[in-house]
Amino acid sequence: MKQEYPEEVRLSVRIASMVIAGTFLLVAMLAGYRFIGWPPVIIVGGSGMAAFVLWNLTYLRRPLMPEVVLPPFLLTVAALEAHMIEEHLTGFAPAMSRLFNISWSEPSFLMIFAFIGPVLYSLTALGLFWRVPFAGFLMCFIFIGPGVAEFVHFIFPALRPDVQPMVAA
Repeated sequence: MKQEYPEEVRLSVRIASMVIAGTFLLVAMLAGYRFIGWPPVIIVGGSGMAAFVLWNLTYLRRPLMPEVVLPPFLLTVAALEAHMIEEHLTGFAPAMSRLFNISWSEPSFLMIFAFIGPVLYSLTALGLFWRVPFAGFLMCFIFIGPGVAEFVHFIFPALRPDVQPMVAA
């Protein structure tokens, strides 16, 4: 049976969803700062704010049909997880620790990207299937976050490491 396009989401649901999304962002940034340092605050905060605006202008008002939004979302998640494999195999977390003098260990990298991330991605997919407004925020955040963060990777070779700056390796 084909579902009809939903009416605009009620204002009270939109406000509650915005509070939940804002709280999620704040907790993620505080945890990132507490356990790693400033880089995740900048990356999560910047991409999170961009996702918040995009979500407010689109999905929050009129959630998309699951058959429209789930395929690109799941393909993005698959590509992101493949990229996480590459970052794990190339020692991304220790390299970031050296570059920015932050405490980002391989176990914490795996905890975030191999364990917590996939839980969020799975729950987001279910939320998109059921047209939960907050799931639309997480979708926008996942679409924007890795894209923004990936462009930042290109400046890393030009930066001088904070830890052992005279060691080229």
